[in-house]
Amino acid sequence: MLNAYGEALMTVLPMPKRAKTAIPVAKPYEPTARELASQAAYAKRRENRRPIPQIKVSMSEDGGKRIASIAVDHPDPALGYELLAEAVGADSGTFLAGTLDSLAKAAQVGSVVREGEMNYALSTVCGLRPKDQIEATLGVQMAAIHMATMNAAMCMGQAKTWELKESQERALNRLARTYVAQVEALKRYRSKGEQRVIVERVNVEKGGQAIVGNVAHGGGVGEEK
Repeated sequence: MLNAYGEALMTVLPMPKRAKTAIPVAKPYEPTARELASQAAYAKRRENRRPIPQIKVSMSEDGGKRIASIAVDHPDPALGYELLAEAVGADSGTFLAGTLDSLAKAAQVGSVVREGEMNYALSTVCGLRPKDQIEATLGVQMAAIHMATMNAAMCMGQAKTWELKESQERALNRLARTYVAQVEALKRYRSKGEQRVIVERVNVEKGGQAIVGNVAHGGGVGEEK
């Protein structure tokens, strides 16, 4: 094509638009039957769990000292503390305050009380469903020993020398044995007053009386050891 001066005109054609590539949509994951059963069991366990509020920890400075303030995380603080008291088997606010203070000590590193670890320790105690203050106190000690055991395991893994590794290993073993002893102590305390009678065998002869206990066969007649 020429213009009025006889010069050729250039026509620029628009570049064709590239077709948009369709992004494949990921297929939603379909849980297996066993996964669905586990999910339902977990939901049922949560439904049966007592309502247990979390704890909020805030750190502040006062005269160069770091102070940790502990408060219940609940819209109604008074109700929140009552729920905590029920969860740890407390009979008074004084015992509840002492229990929370003890858990804060277990979750303290240096001068900082770690909120996450304190709530973990609290959930450990509440998970035992203590029926009285003795069980609650033992639960606090168990939570503290467990956390110390995990710290000892971490220190053993980070030890640079064999001497430090062996030292942390001894500490880890002592703490682990202590935790097992605490579990046994809790079992014994909870089974107080219960009498167990185990009948291994009952042998009744015609015209005779029953023999209860360990029975050995001699000359055809059961004799008690």
